[in-house]
Amino acid sequence: MQKPLIIQSDRTLLLDVHCDSAEEARQAIMPFAELEKSPEHIHTYRITALSLWNAASAGLTPSDVIKALKEFSRYDVPDGIIEGFSHLMSRYGKILMIQDDDDTQNRLALQIDDEIIRLEIENIKALEKYLTKTSKGFSLSLIDRGTVKRELIRAGWPTQDIAPLVKGEDLEINLRRFTPRDYQITAANSVVGCGGAGTGYGVIVLPCGSGKTIVGMLIMSMLKTNTLILTTNVAAVHQWINELLDKTELTKEQIAEYTGDSKTVAPVTVATYQIISWRPDKTGDFPHFQLFRERSWGLVIYDEVHLLPAPVFRVTAELQAIRRLGLTATLIREDGEEDAVFSLVGPKRYDVPWKDLENKGWIAEALCTEIRLDLPANLKIPYATAAPREKYRIAAENPLKENIVLQLIENHNDDQILVIGQYLAQLNSLADLLNVPLITGKTPNAERERIYNSFKKGEVRVIVVSKVANFAIDLPDASMAIQVSGSFGSRQEEAQRLGRILRPKSRRNALFFSLVSGYTVEEDFAANRQKFLAEQGYKYSIQKWENK
Repeated sequence: MQKPLIIQSDRTLLLDVHCDSAEEARQAIMPFAELEKSPEHIHTYRITALSLWNAASAGLTPSDVIKALKEFSRYDVPDGIIEGFSHLMSRYGKILMIQDDDDTQNRLALQIDDEIIRLEIENIKALEKYLTKTSKGFSLSLIDRGTVKRELIRAGWPTQDIAPLVKGEDLEINLRRFTPRDYQITAANSVVGCGGAGTGYGVIVLPCGSGKTIVGMLIMSMLKTNTLILTTNVAAVHQWINELLDKTELTKEQIAEYTGDSKTVAPVTVATYQIISWRPDKTGDFPHFQLFRERSWGLVIYDEVHLLPAPVFRVTAELQAIRRLGLTATLIREDGEEDAVFSLVGPKRYDVPWKDLENKGWIAEALCTEIRLDLPANLKIPYATAAPREKYRIAAENPLKENIVLQLIENHNDDQILVIGQYLAQLNSLADLLNVPLITGKTPNAERERIYNSFKKGEVRVIVVSKVANFAIDLPDASMAIQVSGSFGSRQEEAQRLGRILRPKSRRNALFFSLVSGYTVEEDFAANRQKFLAEQGYKYSIQKWENK
């Protein structure tokens, strides 16, 4: 029987999904390899330093990796590749972060047995002001715990942090009677672990619509402690609060909202990244960082952790003694700061591909279609003579897209539809044309909630939304999305927008249309998004629209 895995010397793994043992092989390599592409026949995984350190933090050894590769490899494993894996994994654990023997001054210790490594760390300029040399390594202040870990991983030395975590103030959190899905329970257990050193923090990667909030509440019920939840916007704050009231026995008095609208604190507090990272001027302090010290928190949940703003990295670095949970549909950060998430929030503890949950019926099957149209004649010369950024806007705001939106809505009169775009003038025009509600960043929160509720009840079938709806918006009945413009081919945005319609439907299919002006820069950016969706295994077709 032919084996499913082809291992290449550039550290990519090609998985032939048609082999009988493909699923078994995938389960074996997922702990130490990152999924990059999952189209119809061959899935591509890549082994990176970060993926190997994730594996090492979960207890895997180089011999575990080697065994999995050899067991499922169709051909001989390339010479030298195994030695490289062993070298990288061996770096994890060479530096231990532990509680200092003399903890009266709130200090930690870096324990380093290897003298050469100690010398290397001693000569890292970025660490000079944080570390004090000792006989066994270095001493550091408790407040610098995260900063030191981040600088060490940048230098190629992922720190094994086994210093104690604070328990936080007790809070009885019990779930109401509902049955979590098997993968949600597995994900929660992967973070909480046995409660020993090295557990209680990490990142869970699950597709949009698969119930990441449920995982968060499961972990809350297991730890039973005061919890601070950070998320992307006020609508997401309200969704968290509604879910907590619906699925746990927490009372309204035990849950607080900390946003621009309301700044209250309770045993469970839900806040936005925006309010936390706000400051009156670019050189001033962040006044709302005080929230992190308002109570004896035992758990901090970072919703959509791939969007964690850079200023919050700073305060997150100070919170290393608190249990931390990151929730996300993708670890892709457009700023390339994945290593910061690893060192400050924690390593990836669990993930599952979108297609796996789709095949089991937990999320809807998505059909993605790109519709290409021409620019109207009166815009071709302005487009040709425009600056690059203006070219994109002219193409994105192609007025002929309005005709296609009208036609698509008319042809799908049984669907609940989101029309999503980037530019406010375009969205205002569409909302007026369709005579439907519009939600943008300027829409008051109370009005947003009213529109969302009308959509959920079926009183409104179509809404036009700006990029504020990319994240953490729960519209379970949305079955179709029409993307009229986007953010320059952002993979992250594409994943989130598709996620708005992936909640399972009775008919299973979700429809995702992208409108693209042909022979323009918008077509080039759309190719990035198309590639991303195809790599994730979604059916993607291109149609040409003729203006009649």
